[in-house]
Amino acid sequence: MKHAVLGAAGQLGREFCRQLFGEAIPLTRDQVDLTHPDTVRLALGKLRPQIVINCAAFNFVDRAETESAAAFTVNTHGVRELALACRDLDCTLVHFSTDYVFGLDPERRAPLTEQDPPGPVSVYGTSKLAGEYLVRAYCPRHFVIRTCGLYGMKGSGGKGGNFVETMLRLAQAGKPLRVVADQVCTPTSAADLASAIIPLITTQHYGLYHLTNAGACSWYEFARSIFEFASQQVDLTPIASTEYAAPARRPAFSVLSTALYESLGFPPPRRWPEALAAYLAARQ
Repeated sequence: MKHAVLGAAGQLGREFCRQLFGEAIPLTRDQVDLTHPDTVRLALGKLRPQIVINCAAFNFVDRAETESAAAFTVNTHGVRELALACRDLDCTLVHFSTDYVFGLDPERRAPLTEQDPPGPVSVYGTSKLAGEYLVRAYCPRHFVIRTCGLYGMKGSGGKGGNFVETMLRLAQAGKPLRVVADQVCTPTSAADLASAIIPLITTQHYGLYHLTNAGACSWYEFARSIFEFASQQVDLTPIASTEYAAPARRPAFSVLSTALYESLGFPPPRRWPEALAAYLAARQ
């Protein structure tokens, strides 16, 4: 089966290309650019893949607050054109979304399901939610996957790294670190996410799914675990999100339930500390 992987230079795109070796056609932004819809139809029309895996996105959360047009151009308008192209070419579209479609609910402690109403509190989250709706409206054969706290072996191409790599780099510089302790999510390994998605997308169980590693932690707890597993002594201090004062607001609690995915007979994802330990071992 032929899989076209958009955003193939990013951390998730690289994982799909690695795990689908021999079946994946990597497409970078030079070949398919969601800001130029003509490149989408041209490339997919030539390749005629059975499955299109979209790992491309404008994922600069804070920049989106001042660059909203750029965020919506890629995450909403570009995704709409991709969905229409996949519909017209009879492709299955696999599209990735985010926990940032949910909002501020500091009292919440139950994992969020696909039935819970979204309520993004940032431009980035709003642009991604709009993209979700357009995929679901225009492409009958679709999988929309919400995930959270993604990190992979090659980092995030556009950002120049991921949270794990950023923490390790700052620790090596000997700087004291202050990390938010009142935002709870589930860090997710790109390798684990890709391996869980690949069997799902060969089925006809189309729809919206939440998929992450298992468990939950704050960003502070995640950072502390990174340094423990890496055997690094770091001056690490927990802070409130109000002290960090990022331009974009983040969900206070965005742990996603994977129960729907598991109800199809797939095994539950491994816990995030196990995935993190495997990532740190592999990067050596």
